[in-house]
Amino acid sequence: MAFMMLCGLTSGSLFSAKAQIFGPKPPVTQKPIPVLSAPEPGFVYPQHQTLTYSVDWRVFTAGMAVFHLDINGDTAKISATADSVGAVNMLFPVVDRFQSGFDVKTGCSTGFNKQIQENRRKIASELSFDYQRGRQMEYSRNLVKGTANRLEANIPACVTDSLSAVFYTQSQKMDLGQTVSFPLADSMRTVTVGMKVESREEIKTPAGNFQTIKVEATADEGIVKNRGHIWIWYTDDARHLPVQMQARLFWGTITFHLQSVEFK
Repeated sequence: MAFMMLCGLTSGSLFSAKAQIFGPKPPVTQKPIPVLSAPEPGFVYPQHQTLTYSVDWRVFTAGMAVFHLDINGDTAKISATADSVGAVNMLFPVVDRFQSGFDVKTGCSTGFNKQIQENRRKIASELSFDYQRGRQMEYSRNLVKGTANRLEANIPACVTDSLSAVFYTQSQKMDLGQTVSFPLADSMRTVTVGMKVESREEIKTPAGNFQTIKVEATADEGIVKNRGHIWIWYTDDARHLPVQMQARLFWGTITFHLQSVEFK
């Protein structure tokens, strides 16, 4: 589903290196992981917000995606749904659910859960962070096979997750040519994701016309790098509202168009 591609949400993103047949493996140079910057002073998330998008694949409307943001104290709670519609729903039904959260003062993710139902595939997983121990823990279940798996890995002092990252980026200063870099928890690894500010564009959506800042998600490794090109258009104002998202993949382009925004 496009929603997972755009947000980096997929349970099938396990990457393996090819074995070296001749000679030892060359040493791997690990680039420094950047520190997650706190939200810009004065940036305020709405107390409640619902963003509804149509999801288009080529010339077809393939699905609907809905994001709910609620502020509870210092924590932003995010829930998102992605559902296939029309002919796509008959060929490949999708009913995906995601939940995450982050500290609005620091930007640190509080965890990320997902429930994936795609055709015959059904998976549920829970990702939690223990910053004091510097560890991330994932418990995943294959609801079709009845199997379960627990994984644990290192993390830095503060990370974002694949869903929170869309909203965390709103809180950062966006100047043309600038790249906002941050650590992202990705398939039990921590990768550096850069949000490169490319241009200013006027975007027309069913929710209205917006002056926007076009941002491309980049990475040296992980889900973002291996899922083609991903862009998000944020409004060119203090809100940085995500009004359009697009993934250009090898099998086609998928675009999220903002249908409506509600603040209740």
